[in-house]
Amino acid sequence: MAVRVLRVYDPLEDDGGQRVLVDRLWPRGLSRSKARIDEWCKDVAPSTELREWYGHDPTRYDEFARRYRGELEDPIRAAAFSHLSELAGNGTLTLLTATKDFAISQAAVLAGLLEG
Repeated sequence: MAVRVLRVYDPLEDDGGQRVLVDRLWPRGLSRSKARIDEWCKDVAPSTELREWYGHDPTRYDEFARRYRGELEDPIRAAAFSHLSELAGNGTLTLLTATKDFAISQAAVLAGLLEG
């Protein structure tokens, strides 16, 4: 199982496998035709409240990741995560986010869980 995290704005790579956007909001300035994604799995994204609290502040990442893992137990998010797990089991899965620092994003948390 190979799970990668990239920015949705990054150039398309040939070996990217399934490309899934995991943000709740559509990326700014990117048309759907230029996004080159296979799926938009917004149900797996963190709640608006958690996303706004976090604000991509690196000092809050550990707490964000802990709270987000808790949110993934919600039935709708759990089903979306299960779907991602199935996709990862079928080959390379590239989780896409618009976040500038994807290493401290929900996509990074998801990748860790999927690989873990």
